[in-house]
Amino acid sequence: MKDLYTLIMAGGSGTRFWPRSKTKKPKQYLNIFGEESLLQETIHRFATFTKEENIYIVSSATQAEVLEKQTPMLPKENLIYEPIGRNTLPCIGLAAMYAERENPDGVMVVSPSDHLINNTELFKDTVLAAAKIAEERDGIVTLGITPTFPATGYGYVKTADDITGNEKIKQFKVERFVEKPDEATATNYLKQGGFYWNSGLFVFKVSVFLKAVEEFAPALYADLRKIQADLGNPSYPQTLDTIYRAVESISVDYGIMEHAKNIYLVEGNFDWNDLGSWESVYQTDKKDENGNASSGEAMFLDTKNSYVYAEEDNVVAVVGMEDVIVVKDGNTTLVCKRENAEDIKKIVEQLKAQNKNHYL
Repeated sequence: MKDLYTLIMAGGSGTRFWPRSKTKKPKQYLNIFGEESLLQETIHRFATFTKEENIYIVSSATQAEVLEKQTPMLPKENLIYEPIGRNTLPCIGLAAMYAERENPDGVMVVSPSDHLINNTELFKDTVLAAAKIAEERDGIVTLGITPTFPATGYGYVKTADDITGNEKIKQFKVERFVEKPDEATATNYLKQGGFYWNSGLFVFKVSVFLKAVEEFAPALYADLRKIQADLGNPSYPQTLDTIYRAVESISVDYGIMEHAKNIYLVEGNFDWNDLGSWESVYQTDKKDENGNASSGEAMFLDTKNSYVYAEEDNVVAVVGMEDVIVVKDGNTTLVCKRENAEDIKKIVEQLKAQNKNHYL
């Protein structure tokens, strides 16, 4: 599809990946698996079917140095910097204003920068199926991941009418978006069927999305238009900073997807992991005969079901432990139970509160 654009959202702070994830180099810029960072893997995944000049990235101004270093393949003007994080709807809306100037009826794919996706060919086919719905039906399409267990960490999407027809990949109208459920509710969703994990991947015509923003978030729409009107002018950085800091922080799910009627879902059966914490890295990584996984030089003695990260020229030894995560990075070291991996962000909050920013 010649008019396909990609927006990669790369402004997150990745606090659950501390101590490797730091303010100047958050999770998406780390090479969790392999030689490339998660962001670079995402760019190359989309570059197999999107022109590089059509790939945009929205990130934080504090990450400009590392972003530019990791993206020499992209035009610098495609790197968009938010002065402050305002959640996904303003982020996507800002990028849509950029893309609209070039092609208002272009189809845009929105993707997080830090997901692990295998089965690249199936992923491509799924995205292109969603793009076809966006183009032919003026739909806003989400890629729904087929659930494999009753996850409580994901939002869900409930499907309605099956519109697959002769297509190879299943497609549906969407009935509603559902908040992260408790385990009993998630288990019921799996038994009931028709529910998918919300992947955070969306596809739409730029013009259709901006029309939805105008209808359901008119104040944001007006502010984005003011920002767009100043694009290319010397005053643009100040205009962006002043207006963007004042916009409401709201997700695209709350702001658009839960209200619009033209919402569709394409079934995603590619290998997907949102890599939300060190626990998800452990679950994804290869294990030895004792269930241990590691990156770097690690030694395990009488230890089971644990994960170690050791930076270059360091060794980490774990003795007599079970179900732990150990991460050594520079002047910071993390040791925690795997079941508490989500709580690592609380350590980051404590360090901030104590003004120990040199560890962040």
